[in-house]
Amino acid sequence: MTADDVPVTVLLADDEAMVRAGVRAILAADPGIEVVAEAGDGRAAVELTRAHRPRVALLDIRMPKLDGLAAAAEIRRLVPATATVMLTTFGEDEYVARALGHGASGFLLKAGDPRELLAGVRAVAEGGAYLSPPVARRVIELNGDRMARVPAARDRTAGLTDREREVLGLVGAGLSNAEIARRLFLTEGTVKGYLTSIFTRLDVRNRVQAAIIAYEAGLAG
Repeated sequence: MTADDVPVTVLLADDEAMVRAGVRAILAADPGIEVVAEAGDGRAAVELTRAHRPRVALLDIRMPKLDGLAAAAEIRRLVPATATVMLTTFGEDEYVARALGHGASGFLLKAGDPRELLAGVRAVAEGGAYLSPPVARRVIELNGDRMARVPAARDRTAGLTDREREVLGLVGAGLSNAEIARRLFLTEGTVKGYLTSIFTRLDVRNRVQAAIIAYEAGLAG
């Protein structure tokens, strides 16, 4: 069995059984993704992640016992190899804004396009990040005066090379390293090198924060 044959294992956590069923059905449509455990609260999500060690933990933000942000923090502390992706609605803006600083690998809308769910899970499983475009735009609005932030973002990206700006724009579009490499006819190692440089130049800690700047600067399309 090659690495490509190994399914992406996922823990799914949401306190609404019908939501879990819907998300599980979407994930089941991709033969390369396997839901290995489900939880109805944040505490169970942490314990099941420790037991099953999935590649991705897909977490509702609002859950009993432990909310999604706290569960994500615990998972990153106890099982750092598991990437966390937050499921959100537009009614949870403050949670999305808070989560940006906590290193979540992705943000997806419950009511979004099912293809985004699959793309997001695969992107973070490959070590990338995924920010649903509507969530990205909303976060930008929430983080202050967008008219003031756009020039600031453009100033921050002005020092990047043309290729770095191109890579940053694709990060903003939610592409993984492998997808960026294919799009630009580069090796994944070269893409990683560009990302290291981009993160340093922009003074950001992760791809999600870089994606926000890409949107603000108008690089993500």
